[in-house]
Amino acid sequence: MNPSEAELLEVCAAPGWAARVAAGGPYAALDDLLRAADAALTDADLDPAMAGHPRIGDRAAGGRSRHEQSAVSAAAADVLDALAAGNRAYEERFGHVYLVCASGRSAEDLLAALHARLGNDAATERAVALAELAAINRIRLTRLVTGEAA
Repeated sequence: MNPSEAELLEVCAAPGWAARVAAGGPYAALDDLLRAADAALTDADLDPAMAGHPRIGDRAAGGRSRHEQSAVSAAAADVLDALAAGNRAYEERFGHVYLVCASGRSAEDLLAALHARLGNDAATERAVALAELAAINRIRLTRLVTGEAA
């Protein structure tokens, strides 16, 4: 398998990461691609990647993000309001969107994680966000390779 740089940019909006992963191909198996994707991800990729992610609970989220956040859309209005307020507080504190791997998680769980992460210092939070981005990338790469619908 040899995903193109353009396909990889659909997975993660970080051009450096996409270029490094594309240059490392072809990959013999999905596990090889996932290991390479994890290894290629750096702190410098975080800001461009976050710029390509909608807020958790944002009704305007489309494509992959809409699918990944599907459990959030079923949340009660008060939970969605709390997520919106939490997103604002998070962005004021850290200067970027709250990035979290939302697949299979409820709105209440994501809200609890957001509140917990508000207590992090900036360096810790950046490391947590990078780990969350890696998890998102692995899910999206698996879907890309297996052809599973977003």
